[in-house]
Amino acid sequence: MPHATAAWLVDNTSLSFEQIAEFCGLHILEVQAIADDTAATKLTGRDPVRAGELTHEEIEKGQKDPDYSLRMHKEPDPVRRTKGPRYTPVSKRQDKPDGIAWIIRNHPEVSDGQISKLIGTTRTTIASIRDRTHWNMANIQPKDPVTLGLTSQRELDAAVAKAQKAAGMQAPADTRLDSDRSALIEELRAEREQHARDAEAALAAAEAGDEAPSDEIVPGIKDPFKRPA
Repeated sequence: MPHATAAWLVDNTSLSFEQIAEFCGLHILEVQAIADDTAATKLTGRDPVRAGELTHEEIEKGQKDPDYSLRMHKEPDPVRRTKGPRYTPVSKRQDKPDGIAWIIRNHPEVSDGQISKLIGTTRTTIASIRDRTHWNMANIQPKDPVTLGLTSQRELDAAVAKAQKAAGMQAPADTRLDSDRSALIEELRAEREQHARDAEAALAAAEAGDEAPSDEIVPGIKDPFKRPA
């Protein structure tokens, strides 16, 4: 969960965006969007220290040296699926409706059967959230099920891709970073053109100052070409 880890590092450390992006495998503009709260979904931070992926000593090294590259202490444990219904810890079962609501809102093409396999819930619960007849509907807030720990990003992406393919849809490209890059390029181009105009104006002013008027008569010296009255 690189985005959730990046959100935690942004909120709890003074590491640079470049260090966080390199450690999490993200683009620096993605980290910038997380820091500015402009990401499409508000992320819940994931503590890499508690997960055993980073140590406090490693974070301190990075905070002291902006050029230091963080080293992962331990790779995340791979998720091993077994046949049968998905087991969800008791502490996370109350988050299921939020995860279901997020999928319904952001990926309505995903079927109830796919959601049931991803989250580990019943179709009755999913239908009640779709119809907004769930008994706790007033308190349900859509949240990313990956961030909540209900499923993995790979499983969610696979389910969405399968649903979009079945519906004849094409996965939309994420153009948020493209727009950021375009805006940055336009800003740099405008600054470069302004600098060029300022340099030309300064050069023209310098050349104009060096040129003295040819017909100016120095005071106190008689003009030899002037005829007497």
